[in-house]
Amino acid sequence: MSDDRCKMTEELRPLTSVFDNRALNRSIAIASQSPNLRLWRALMIIDCHGHYTTEPKDLHRFRKEQTAAATSGGKTAMPSRASLKMSDDEIRESIEQNQLKLQRERGTDLTIFSPRASGMGHHIGDESVSLEWSQICNDLIARVVSLFPQNFVGVCQLPQSPGVPPKNATAELERCVKMGFIGCNLNPDPSGGYFNAPPLTDKSWYPFYEKMVELDVPAMIHVSGCCNPAMHTTGSYYLNADTMAFMQLILSDLFKDFPTLKLIIPHGGGAVPFHWGRFRGIALNNGRPELDAIIKNNIFFDTCVYHQPGINLLAEVVPADNILFASEMVGAVKGVDPKSGHYFDDTKRYVDKSPRLDDTARRKIFEGNARRVFSRLKTKAAVTA
Repeated sequence: MSDDRCKMTEELRPLTSVFDNRALNRSIAIASQSPNLRLWRALMIIDCHGHYTTEPKDLHRFRKEQTAAATSGGKTAMPSRASLKMSDDEIRESIEQNQLKLQRERGTDLTIFSPRASGMGHHIGDESVSLEWSQICNDLIARVVSLFPQNFVGVCQLPQSPGVPPKNATAELERCVKMGFIGCNLNPDPSGGYFNAPPLTDKSWYPFYEKMVELDVPAMIHVSGCCNPAMHTTGSYYLNADTMAFMQLILSDLFKDFPTLKLIIPHGGGAVPFHWGRFRGIALNNGRPELDAIIKNNIFFDTCVYHQPGINLLAEVVPADNILFASEMVGAVKGVDPKSGHYFDDTKRYVDKSPRLDDTARRKIFEGNARRVFSRLKTKAAVTA
């Protein structure tokens, strides 16, 4: 295994800041053409999947030094958190020229924002390294939200580490919720691509799920960077993990044990929508209910699918109640589609144009489902009438 493939090539910085949870009034007024929805209604476009991928440079410097120290066998000292230097102006510029600019251009209101997923790097170092890195990344998200409280709300990275019980991450989850975070990103494979952790349905996860339910926060199931040379991080590893997670969940009794647990499978669910019949057949052959019944209150998919036919399929196969709008910008696919002339990750355009969706379904996908899944949004973004 190449050390270079397992190293994070990005950067971040710590902070202790509190979110501004005042009601959010920004919204987009949309006129419905449906006969049963004649009135204008203010619709908030909530993007449930955004990562801070434009971090100030010193964050990457710190992580590079931390990674070198963690892999040196004790020969290199760990860098000091105090050495991190990132000004408010740097953070503002990194957001205003990227995520905020795209929000305005594409017509979205609020992004549920978390640290760079590929940079979580749970396979690097030990539990103490993961904890420090997670705290730094989460504090940085808190700082972004404090600077742009009308545009972003936080979701936290967890201090997971191979072989370490998931329950050890509960303290960081609690700390972040106290800062105003409304969810977490949960890594089903802390190994970085070798899939040697217990399945998400294993009882070792139960203490962490208990804390999620207690705090009333969902988790997005999201792996990090891949150090297995057989897989491309965003092209295959992410989608493999998404598909794997769904298969684990539908053959388990997890939601009988945790009926209010809410899990989001990103990237449109990986291979799930395209192979819905396969998964449905396997579930039924194993004495499980219909997939619609299994996922109803517990499993959700986002719209990080970067072409119109893909969104159409997602909308046709998965119930609208289980789809959340998301773009992942600025994320895995940043370029312009030469066939359409639009950015691949401008996913609002696909939802707007899908013939599989009516006004009622779009309202759920753009706003209603996010409020239902991320129930702590009620303290951040007031419903506008």
